[in-house]
Amino acid sequence: MRETENKSMRAMRIHRLGTVDKSCPPLQCDVIALPHPHNTEILIRVHACGVCHTELDEIEGRTAPVELPMIPGHQVVGTVVEEGPDCHRGLRGKRVGVAWIHSACGVCQWCTSGRENLCPEFVACGRDVCGGYAQFMVAREEFVVAIPQGIGDCEATPLLCAGAVGYRALYLCELNNGQALGLTGFGASGHLVLQMARFLYPDTAIFVFARSRKEREFAAKLGAFWTGDTREKPPQLLDSIIDTTPAWLPVLAAMENLAPGGRLVINAIRKEAGDQEILMQLDYERHLWQEKSIRSVANVTRKDVRECLRLAAQIPLRPRVTKYSLDEANKALIELKQGHIVGAKVLHLASS
Repeated sequence: MRETENKSMRAMRIHRLGTVDKSCPPLQCDVIALPHPHNTEILIRVHACGVCHTELDEIEGRTAPVELPMIPGHQVVGTVVEEGPDCHRGLRGKRVGVAWIHSACGVCQWCTSGRENLCPEFVACGRDVCGGYAQFMVAREEFVVAIPQGIGDCEATPLLCAGAVGYRALYLCELNNGQALGLTGFGASGHLVLQMARFLYPDTAIFVFARSRKEREFAAKLGAFWTGDTREKPPQLLDSIIDTTPAWLPVLAAMENLAPGGRLVINAIRKEAGDQEILMQLDYERHLWQEKSIRSVANVTRKDVRECLRLAAQIPLRPRVTKYSLDEANKALIELKQGHIVGAKVLHLASS
């Protein structure tokens, strides 16, 4: 008999959509049947799962799950304990990571040109299929990635999302060594991008804009050249800026701080709907003139995740994390909503 046969597992699930606050915990702890892998799926014993702003967007309905109840979580590290009948990678017993990209079609123009993140059949882990806020989960073997030795379970989780999407944003900046880079917002992604940028572009000065004094102090400790509030003026114009905030105000502020020909890359899954009147303040000459450009980051590819992990091992990059038990998932989400963020929050279920 298989070790996992006829067993149940504990999972934190979304049963309803609504505002995340202390008065009504957003997730419910359920005991449910253990999933079994089919075709090219694998069963993973979850060691750790990162807690992301996207989970807040799912629960509050901005990017709602396709069905309820749903197990969220898309920054998952664990060990493969079972393989489906059509698996061929020999992953049983191996440590793997699962990111936001659960699957894509593989045959459309986007997939065949290396942009599977734009696939119209893109399936998101933890939103469209069950994710890693659980003791076990299933994933497709062709979409999981190997975790390099030397990177711990909890340290690896933010690299699968905040790190990978930050890596993609940095790539879209088209930055040259020595050019000035700005980071607006300094949460899980920002603190990783800063360290990646310092390694890849050693002569580049990095400017960090953040409302929180603690976040600015953290950025300075990690080597930021300058830190300031969102609306502060830096001592020079910047060649590229990555915005990771959910608001529109930092977008206008960033555009005003760009040098001619500068690039703003928006690394956010959504912007506050009630904040859109700020866009009425857009002034063409001040914000867009002189060939400034805006790009958005949409999802991640498997290549982004693999290259981020490779770079993290090379630097070496070890994300700063705060650990919670699976039962403390609601606490972690509420603290995230309240803005209590230094580094990344991670659910720690088991050790590898």
